[in-house]
Amino acid sequence: MTYAISDLHGCYDQYMQMLGKISFSDCDMLYVLGDVVDRGPEPIKLLRDMSMRANVIPVLGNHDQIAYTTLQQLLFEFTEENIKKHFGGELMNFFQNISNWTEIGGKPTLEGFGALPMDEREYIIEYLLEFSLYEAIKVNGKNFILAHSGLPEGATLSNLGSFDTYDFVTAVTDYNKEYFSDIFLVTGHLPTMGIDEEYRGRIYRANNHIAIDTGAVFGERMGCICLDTDEEFYV
Repeated sequence: MTYAISDLHGCYDQYMQMLGKISFSDCDMLYVLGDVVDRGPEPIKLLRDMSMRANVIPVLGNHDQIAYTTLQQLLFEFTEENIKKHFGGELMNFFQNISNWTEIGGKPTLEGFGALPMDEREYIIEYLLEFSLYEAIKVNGKNFILAHSGLPEGATLSNLGSFDTYDFVTAVTDYNKEYFSDIFLVTGHLPTMGIDEEYRGRIYRANNHIAIDTGAVFGERMGCICLDTDEEFYV
């Protein structure tokens, strides 16, 4: 079976409960549509688990991108000499970036990363580099495009590969608009209660959209969908 989930945001326990609920096995595929890190308590533990599963396919979210950009600058031992060497006159800018990131939920990711030995920090950075910008798949005769926040403005099925990381992580989806008549657009990023309060804590479907960020990190249920059967799962 092929499943999709999104915006895990460090909610490791719920993620593991979901894997149990769907009886996830080596024969299945799970697409994680971004924002694995930040806000929740165990983002690094989540990344490590996902990285060890060949059948878990990560798609880049805006929080993952910010984490990668910031954390790759921390691949050295923190001493006064090393800090001066790496940042020079840019030290204040770096700490401002850290401050901005922690304000939007980056503290658990930063602390978890900082507690790792150097080889594991490098492993996490390498894994974040593997995140795709989108996935276009066919399941049980149905076509899907899976992206974190949606498709860049002007995107079509034929030109998706021409857009860069920034285009994808800043995309804004109009859930009142049908983008494709024969393709389902599966997204996270915006909790479904922000699309329509009626869908608080559950998956949203309309206009060939399937929005699957059900707001788990904000105290709602975590949602997951089976693309083969359309069955929804919650923990």
